[in-house]
Amino acid sequence: METISVGDLKTNAEYTSDLMIDEKFMLCPANCPLDQETIKALLTWNFKTVISNGKLAQRTTVPPTVNQEQKKAIASQTEEVMVISDDKPVSETAEEEDVEIDDEIKAALDKAEEKKASVKTDSERMDLVQEVYDEFLKYINKVYTHYATHKEFNKKQIFGTVGAMCNFIKEHRRYILRISPDTTLFNKNFLVFHSMRSMIIAIAIGIQLKMDSIKIVELGVATMLHEIGMLKISPQLYINNKPLTIAEKNQITTHPLLCYTILSEYKFSQSILLGVLDHHERENGTGYPRHKRGAEISFYGRIISVACSFEAITAPRKFKEARSSYDAMIEMMKNENHIYDDTVLKALLFSLSLYPIGAYVYLASGQLAQVVDVSPSNPTNPIVQLITEKNELGNPKQIQTDNLTNKIVRVLDKAESEKLISAIRKNVAQQMAKSAAGK
Repeated sequence: METISVGDLKTNAEYTSDLMIDEKFMLCPANCPLDQETIKALLTWNFKTVISNGKLAQRTTVPPTVNQEQKKAIASQTEEVMVISDDKPVSETAEEEDVEIDDEIKAALDKAEEKKASVKTDSERMDLVQEVYDEFLKYINKVYTHYATHKEFNKKQIFGTVGAMCNFIKEHRRYILRISPDTTLFNKNFLVFHSMRSMIIAIAIGIQLKMDSIKIVELGVATMLHEIGMLKISPQLYINNKPLTIAEKNQITTHPLLCYTILSEYKFSQSILLGVLDHHERENGTGYPRHKRGAEISFYGRIISVACSFEAITAPRKFKEARSSYDAMIEMMKNENHIYDDTVLKALLFSLSLYPIGAYVYLASGQLAQVVDVSPSNPTNPIVQLITEKNELGNPKQIQTDNLTNKIVRVLDKAESEKLISAIRKNVAQQMAKSAAGK
């Protein structure tokens, strides 16, 4: 690996191998000319050297296959980014107050509101929430697809729709957090499912942190759009189940920069821009793209980082099995090498509990249960819903776990949970059939 002084870099110079800032971050692909803005950015960041496995190429003209997107992403990080601050008052960072709500989402929310009064059982409430959840998935897909095809955002609609979703999550938090991704669909539309699930977790964290409602909406918008830069990268790189090469990994690491560039063109607020730019930064400086540390990382970026990481652990991928929400929470709480913000982690814990909402557990009493809510006073002893017991209204009985008879002994693993869910669904179907036959 050859070390090259930044002072020796010349405009339009090309190298026979990727020009790197370090072993993880690519500055310029092989055989692509450096431009003046990239060199200026390096000087602004006070970089003294860069590295490459190659040599200075003889050709100094721009080849017809220049990868402009990667160069543009790096070049965009100039003095303009470095002076951005997200400490402005809400009135200066909030988007337009004149907002609108997507028609399909509005119809789904209105329908849910109408049905809410007649909902009697827990399963009916889950069905109601699932319908709205599915409509919002479609909406995110529509936003991503419309940008990909038309290079446009309807900002007023995005803010109005996310705002409506924030209110829905506040009201139905304990239900929407229990929804698991459809494995068959997840890998087909990874970006949409990941953005949706990460957004719900981020909003739950924002609510726990008692953030201003306008800022929670901004956080929701930032999380919903934090992967929009991936549309500039070949989908084979992020849906592939094969190990990526170093060059391919470096392309993936450009997506926060690409996302920042895209959203800045449409004048999203500074808080949102920093949130998407920083969502892969880490507290100890090992993240990317700017290797920021601690308080240098924007507030939204710290929240999205935690939300995305938790979602990634619990979600299926082509190259890995989904892990349980309990395993994910344990891993997050360990916070090895201090990569996550402690305050945000605590908010995650108090939002989902140590045994996260949706997890199936085995109690000391010998009963099976599902975690359905957090105990405000003790996140290690959540509220659970017993699988086999009903209350006087015919709904599953809910109890507060403790450290005695109702202590959680263990979390069911994936196979056990799937078997239990299958049995529950079969039982519900049988009961519905009996009810229909009785009529």
